[in-house]
Amino acid sequence: MRRPFLTVLAAGVPLAAAVYLPTARAEPPAASGPAPFTCSAPSVKAPQGTTVESVTAARRDGGTVNGTGVLGGSVSGVPAFCEVTVTLTHPGSDDHAKVRTWLPAEGWSGRFQGLGGAAYLAGDNGVGLGTAVKKGYAAVSTDAGVGDALDTGWALDSQGRVNTALLKNFASRSQHEAAVVGKRVVDAVYGKPPAYSYFTGCSTGGRQGYMEAQRHPDDYDGILADAPAVHWDEFEIATLWPQVVMNNEKTYPSTCEFDAFTKAAVKACDSLDGLQDGLVNDPTRCDFDPRRLIGTKVVCEGRELTITAPDATVVRKIWDGPRTLTGKELWYGVPVGADISALAGHTDPDPDGNVTGTPFPVPAAWARLWVAEDPSLDLSKITYAGFTQLFKRSQAEYDKVIGTDDPDLSAFAASGGKLLTWHGEADQYIPAQGTVRYRQQVERALGGGKKVDDFYRLFLAPGTDHCGLDGADGSADGLAALTAWVEHGKAPKTLPAILTDADGQNVTRDLCGYPRISRYKGHGDPSAVASFTCVSPPRL
Repeated sequence: MRRPFLTVLAAGVPLAAAVYLPTARAEPPAASGPAPFTCSAPSVKAPQGTTVESVTAARRDGGTVNGTGVLGGSVSGVPAFCEVTVTLTHPGSDDHAKVRTWLPAEGWSGRFQGLGGAAYLAGDNGVGLGTAVKKGYAAVSTDAGVGDALDTGWALDSQGRVNTALLKNFASRSQHEAAVVGKRVVDAVYGKPPAYSYFTGCSTGGRQGYMEAQRHPDDYDGILADAPAVHWDEFEIATLWPQVVMNNEKTYPSTCEFDAFTKAAVKACDSLDGLQDGLVNDPTRCDFDPRRLIGTKVVCEGRELTITAPDATVVRKIWDGPRTLTGKELWYGVPVGADISALAGHTDPDPDGNVTGTPFPVPAAWARLWVAEDPSLDLSKITYAGFTQLFKRSQAEYDKVIGTDDPDLSAFAASGGKLLTWHGEADQYIPAQGTVRYRQQVERALGGGKKVDDFYRLFLAPGTDHCGLDGADGSADGLAALTAWVEHGKAPKTLPAILTDADGQNVTRDLCGYPRISRYKGHGDPSAVASFTCVSPPRL
């Protein structure tokens, strides 16, 4: 796995704030006559269905803010701010959700920002809040009454059954309540409501953004929801597929062998956009056959390995994605160009040659705790038929709870809201095709692409992994584009981005608005943005 798991998670939301914040392209609204700033606990009206347990306020000096939990991270140069913490409970649920609102002591821009989470973390770990305050935002985040990114101790109650109240908090209601509480705190402290409200998030945070647009269309003027974990009930089980394939085929290719397949496929399909530049602009058109590598020698940590037919079969099935025994497609596979080993991890062979798969912890927990309600479930024993049953059970029980795939965004559009999303086409955890699928569903529901473009735009990023434009493997100033759209009516036709090619080099490109893709014009400097244009993909 080329990128450590925690690094990938950290890129998802807390560190994302550094690139989400607007630049000079979108000037903040002018502040006018704010009330004198005092950091004291305000009176906060409880959102519907909740009770306020406590309200506290504390003035913070700022400086360097260190992120909590496994995500870590830090942000320096944070100015002084007031932290208001409101603890909510839903009567009868025995939950305690903390909503933190950070308000700059000076220089508030009039903007408000809600922050999403990562994996099973419902909100921000402090880095995003600090970065938002540094840029003049009042910002809010909630812990939903659950735990850290990999903490699933809240999943089951004392009887071993799914804790439906906490799942509901995590899936939907706590983010809405944070928006309501945060705005009320801003109004109470500054003496006026925010001029503009935005939500930002990636992965789990991206799903939360889509949930807000679907269920609470008046919460935010603009939503930046990247690599969104929509279709949660489907893709979480689907991300176990590489483990199921290896276990059933009894073949466990090494990371080096997986990398050899990926590099060969990228090389073979690179020129589909008119230029050999280390980026595959449309992985769905890549038809590289992994059997072409059978017999190839791969040097891995000083050992020479030979790629076998069973290795090629495993890779073909992983790329192809989950299917039933009759061949019916269940979900999308790992995209060509993505890091296969991220989901196909396993131990090194023991002295007897035995290998054990190491499932990615997020879907492993979902399958064991929420779907099977069996913490001891042995995932290595899942057959192809058993996988289909697990997949369909997750769909049946959780689509309405956490699927977040309702295509009816008419209320959000009518409210004047704007939704902007980018998604990496080499996302190793959440295939971009799921987001494309959702966008297509919205188009069918609301009258076609042109109408949907009025309020919802999607940008696909070639060669980019999970949340990879959050500063770890590239960057894109999505919030600058969103604020220009919301506040000045400038809808983004393209989204400037820095991408990372197959050689690890940074290249600048304009991401094209879906369904268009970038294509080299056939002349000009290949490193120049102007040498590319956005065109309709051939299949359309």
